[in-house]
Amino acid sequence: MDIKKLQQILNALKAGNISVENAIKKFKHLPYEDISFAKVDHHRHLRQGVPEVIFAAGKTEEQVITIAQAMYKRSKSFLVSRATEKIYNSIRIKDAVFHPASAMISIGGEKKKKGRVLILTAGTSDIPVADEASVTASFLGSRVDTVYDVGVAGLHRLMSNKNLIKESRVIIVVAGMEGALPSVVGGMTDKPVIAVPTSVGYGTSFGGITALFAMLNSCVPGIAVMNIDNGFGAGVLAHKINTL
Repeated sequence: MDIKKLQQILNALKAGNISVENAIKKFKHLPYEDISFAKVDHHRHLRQGVPEVIFAAGKTEEQVITIAQAMYKRSKSFLVSRATEKIYNSIRIKDAVFHPASAMISIGGEKKKKGRVLILTAGTSDIPVADEASVTASFLGSRVDTVYDVGVAGLHRLMSNKNLIKESRVIIVVAGMEGALPSVVGGMTDKPVIAVPTSVGYGTSFGGITALFAMLNSCVPGIAVMNIDNGFGAGVLAHKINTL
């Protein structure tokens, strides 16, 4: 339940359009709904401004579907990360969307988009993580632009997008290999930069650790660094900054 839904219920109660008993029924599962193997946090959007998101990895197909259905019943929306197309096909909720690049499932979300978040990737191989950030930020209500494959091996590609960089309120930069792109972008703009290292790279990239360390050691001050492959976390942080 979000603030808009809460206001609708309270206004209906004030106007006498619903009874106290019906209002109580709608609030019954605040702050959470216990479904045995999970406690679905319907109250999170009210507390944090961001609803609970279902992390599918490590859960059974049945668990993901049951949690998704419980969330859909209360809010008509949900977001699932690290899902599979099989889970998507099994949910069987009309209008749910599977995002193959990031393996996310979404339905609902904020329709009115605000501000502007720009997502850049160093390479095409970084797109899955970037798409996770894009789907997340858009679901939460941010307007999102994406520019892919503008890494340091060909900086002229990045320079062609200076206007987008200038117009954005916050920039997510996703990079694997040596993880240099966030420093380059950070040196070009006064906008907040969120760096996301990916596990893309050869042997000494150590599954993204080299990129992570490079981003943490950037000489450009004020760059925020997410965990390896954490596009979801970057999308949430970017949205929060974008809508301040």
